[in-house]
Order: sequence, then structure tokens, then C-alpha cells
Amino acid sequence: MTGAPKCLRWCSAAINYQDMFYPGNRHEFPARAPRVGSTNQGPMVFYPQERIGLFIDGSNLYAAARALAFDIDYKRLLELFASKGQLIRAFYYTAVVEDQEYTPIRPLVDWLDYNGYTMVTKPTKEFTDSSGRRKIKGNMDIELAIDVMEMAPHLNHVVLFSGDGDFRRLVEAVQRKGVRVSVVSTIRSQPPMVADELRRQADIFIELQDLQPLICRILPSRDDRQAAPPLAPPSDGALQDV
Repeated sequence: MTGAPKCLRWCSAAINYQDMFYPGNRHEFPARAPRVGSTNQGPMVFYPQERIGLFIDGSNLYAAARALAFDIDYKRLLELFASKGQLIRAFYYTAVVEDQEYTPIRPLVDWLDYNGYTMVTKPTKEFTDSSGRRKIKGNMDIELAIDVMEMAPHLNHVVLFSGDGDFRRLVEAVQRKGVRVSVVSTIRSQPPMVADELRRQADIFIELQDLQPLICRILPSRDDRQAAPPLAPPSDGALQDV
């Protein structure tokens, strides 16, 4: 294309660049070009000597898995990331309703607490909206952000299980401390569960659907049912009518 106009040669180079880096997966990428130098879409990248911390936004991860029509086996999830490096801590965040005799998330909270996860919970708050309906609210963003910042000096790699765009600034702050950040969520649901700004900020974006064969819940045999973690119900932290 020696004699072709400059603009034509540039367009051709741009097309070849896209084919080189995103073969067969163009539908997974937004129309806007990625951040300059960004290579954050791809498989999990971990190093054996890395100190890893998992930070799981319970209600957000549940919603993402539900949108992809599978249930997460938290024992398999923990084993998967423990095999990738030195797993220092795995935090799970959820709000719980404390004034009820039974809440559907309690069995999962108890199981995780006994099986390698650090549980961070707080009571939900009840309020009345402008139309007079009573609702329950529980937001764990502050708790998660504080723990990430406190743990950052002890970690090389933070894995954030959330698609909440409010965490973009947190990810940027941790990166400035020399910590790599992977975000686990999905762009394959309708609508996508991950905010575009969070996905762009992450060093690596891990598509939750790609992890499905490795972390999905397999129907246990009768002998294994007692050892299997409970199914994750909708988080008490979500806004809901009372």
C-alpha cells in the first residue's frame, strides 16, 4: 500500500492491530478504543510468588453469576485462587438482616466463616422511600475499600469480585502503591454487570463466565452434600421491599 493515502494506510494498520490482539472476540469490546497501553482483557495472569488477596462483593458477585445462570461453589473458588500463588486472605462482604429468626443468607455466611473466608457483615438499615414503601438497605462499599487499602502493603495482587464502577478510584489508588488489580465480573450478560470505567482501570479483567467450569457448583452426591457449601441466596444487602 505504498501509494495509498495516509488515512487509508492508518485505517488498515488499525484493523490489523485489532485482528492481532482480539481475534474472534470483537463483539466483547466496546466501540471505544481501549486505554493506550491497556492489555487488561484476557486470561488470569498470576505469578507463583505473588501474595494474593480476594475481596468479594457478595451481592454483586451473586447477581453476576445469576445473570450467567450458574451457582458458585465457594470451596472451588478458594482452591482455584490458592493454586495461583500465596493466598493471604479471602474477604466476603454482605449485609444481613439481624432482627429476623432466619435469613436465607445465614447458612452461607456461617459456612464461609468456617471454611477459609474472612466474613465482613453489618446489619441492614430499614427506611421509607418517597412513596411510603418500607425498604431495606445495606451497602458494604466502605468496608471493602478500607480493607483493600489496609491490606495493600501486604499484597502483590488484589482480586476484586465486583462490577461496581464506584470502585474505580479505589483500584487506581491501590495501583499507585504498586499492587496489581484483577477485576472479576461479566460483560456477557444483558446488560453487562461490570462498569466500563472499572474494567478499563483494572490491570486484568477476568470474565466470570470463563471461570464457570472451574468454580461452578456441581450437584454433589449424597455422601458429599453435608460438606458442600450452601447455595448463595440473594444478598440481604440489596434494596428490597419489606
